[in-house]
Amino acid sequence: MINVGPQHPSTHGVLHLVITLRGETIIKVEPHLGYIHRSIEKMCESLSYRQFIYVTSRMDYLSSHINNHGCALCVEKGLQIEIPERAKVIRVLMDELTRLASHQLWWGAMAMDVGALTPFFHAFRERETINEIMEETCGARLTMNYMVPGGVMYDLHPNFQKRVKDFITLFKSKIDEYDEMVTGNVIFQNRMKDVGFISKEDAISYGCTGPTARASDVSCDIRKLFPYEVYDKLDFHEITATDGDCFARYMVRVQEMRQSLSIVEQLIDIIPEGDFQAKTKAVLKLPKGEFYSRVETARGEFGVYIISEGGTTPYRIKFRSPGFSNLSALDHMARGHKIGDLVAIMGTLDLVIPDIDR
Repeated sequence: MINVGPQHPSTHGVLHLVITLRGETIIKVEPHLGYIHRSIEKMCESLSYRQFIYVTSRMDYLSSHINNHGCALCVEKGLQIEIPERAKVIRVLMDELTRLASHQLWWGAMAMDVGALTPFFHAFRERETINEIMEETCGARLTMNYMVPGGVMYDLHPNFQKRVKDFITLFKSKIDEYDEMVTGNVIFQNRMKDVGFISKEDAISYGCTGPTARASDVSCDIRKLFPYEVYDKLDFHEITATDGDCFARYMVRVQEMRQSLSIVEQLIDIIPEGDFQAKTKAVLKLPKGEFYSRVETARGEFGVYIISEGGTTPYRIKFRSPGFSNLSALDHMARGHKIGDLVAIMGTLDLVIPDIDR
């Protein structure tokens, strides 16, 4: 039995794995959580319906906009607020730029985990362009605090459209470079193909969502199945694969970057004029009842469940984070493989530990 973590550089966060081995072959993988637990759900019960949204930025910090979006949608559902069209388009643009930034970081880190250092610097070079756009618009680079019940906190920066168009032009050439550097590399393919297989039935059974499930041919993209904002008006594809191995999960994410780029391209020239925020009361009170909303983050389905007693704070909040269910399948995927394969399997799950250990 060996310990990986809780400070191992390949875990991308404070995760502790207790691994049972026979030689170098994995018999069992047991994740131990709790090293970065902050009791976020309990904290939310003492925060107002405006405040609790921003605690979720600290869970999956690479999908902070999308997490905030899911919370705002749940509050809007409870208050029956219709948000302006301009705010809807801005939200979707921010979501897809966030997804691109997240997948770029994943691509660089994934390649580095299996031994390729150069792609990491390329990924961060392109991601920096998105971070600069976010910083100019929201004032932050990681935890944005931009979504509010009724729309977005500020209107877009005057430079936003130009900078996003420049990024589209830049990234169209760079994503082909990504394929050239990593995807076709024989050593990389040997590390990824036929490793960490999970069948469609098992992916559903474990509750996997996002690219992890779609690589096993599970149709689960919330943007397609339960469209929100303007996703039902957009032309994009849900990317799936059938192989269910590490390479399939890698290819799904790379193709998703192309789809997100297409969505941004479709919306950037048709941002409607008008208000960026609906008029709401200073103090929000949800009617008594239960409310649920779901969004598609970079890692899968993020659900927000609120129980309200009619007051200014939630009686109970539960977050359904994608990383927790995806991690539960790690033992199933890793059994029978070598210890060196575990890093590749974990890399393709794209784990963000605070999202799991909330």
